Amino acid sequence: MIRLHHVPQARSFRILWLLEELGESFEVVPHSFFDKSLRSADYLALSPAGRVPALEIDGRVLFESGAIAEYLCETRGRLGRMPGEVERAEWLEWIHFAETAGQHLANLTQHHIALREPWMRSPTVMRLEAKRLEKVLAVPDRVLTGHDWLLPSGFSAADVAMGYSALVGRRFVRLDSLPALAAWLERIAARPAFRRALARDGVAEIYRQEFYEAPDE
Repeated sequence: MIRLHHVPQARSFRILWLLEELGESFEVVPHSFFDKSLRSADYLALSPAGRVPALEIDGRVLFESGAIAEYLCETRGRLGRMPGEVERAEWLEWIHFAETAGQHLANLTQHHIALREPWMRSPTVMRLEAKRLEKVLAVPDRVLTGHDWLLPSGFSAADVAMGYSALVGRRFVRLDSLPALAAWLERIAARPAFRRALARDGVAEIYRQEFYEAPDE
């Protein structure tokens, strides 16, 4: 049995969604960022940094979402681009570029949500990180002008990895200037596997607003 340790709306959603796209049978083990479950000794034995995802699979535990995506595609035979294939380099780049977006998302989430007291937050950091994220999201927007998915041959795990970044990113960056990206997210929302993943995601506890605006200083 595959077991996914998951926090609703967190990066582990990438793996939840990918498992649905792959048609795998799996168990979701829910956690919260706002209790101590991710810092317990039992969980740290699975994920040393106390983060999600952690995936129990094939007699091992994996705890980095990019590595998990690569492993799933290589062992399950779908949605990857294997060594020697024409699109391999581009596929790998998108899988890991999602982490570049993730750095900005983490900083924005920290300042808008995790830091509870207003005096802890920096409106300057909020605005800078939103602008940096917008520049990151402009990259897939340019690529998606002209075809439906990030790779010319069609949908892949690259769309899952970057798609999650864009789905969360639109809570901090308005997509008016990114029309190809916005249309891509509409295509993603129509995918049956994505809808199944949303149904299993759990109750939202991180992002409870549609959009987070940086306050005036």
